[in-house]
Amino acid sequence: MENFQNLRVYQLSEKLANEIWFIVINWDYFAKDTIGKQLVKSTDSIGANIAEGNGRYNLQDNQRFVKIARGSLNETRHWLRLAYQRKLLTQDQIDKIKPIIDELSPKLNAYLNSLKSKSEKN
Repeated sequence: MENFQNLRVYQLSEKLANEIWFIVINWDYFAKDTIGKQLVKSTDSIGANIAEGNGRYNLQDNQRFVKIARGSLNETRHWLRLAYQRKLLTQDQIDKIKPIIDELSPKLNAYLNSLKSKSEKN
């Protein structure tokens, strides 16, 4: 098993989580307490699940955690849409976040597919 910190998919999830954190930290209390907490939790969950899955020595468990990470990415998209619609995000912030998500999403799928290929060989 490769160290999760060396995985590009993990590095992207960490980059996204940190970008979100430094945006939300500047919101007012109400926005932080509602959308902000949910957004930070869902974004942090992407990398956390990649890390946890990588720590499992069973490929099926690892696949399950990557699927959870993919679900957390979709949840993050939901919260980002609401935050933008509610004027909590600027276009500049979206322009900074979107390329990370656009790279992360297919990388998560590719990572899952590589784990499936490995489990089929075993």
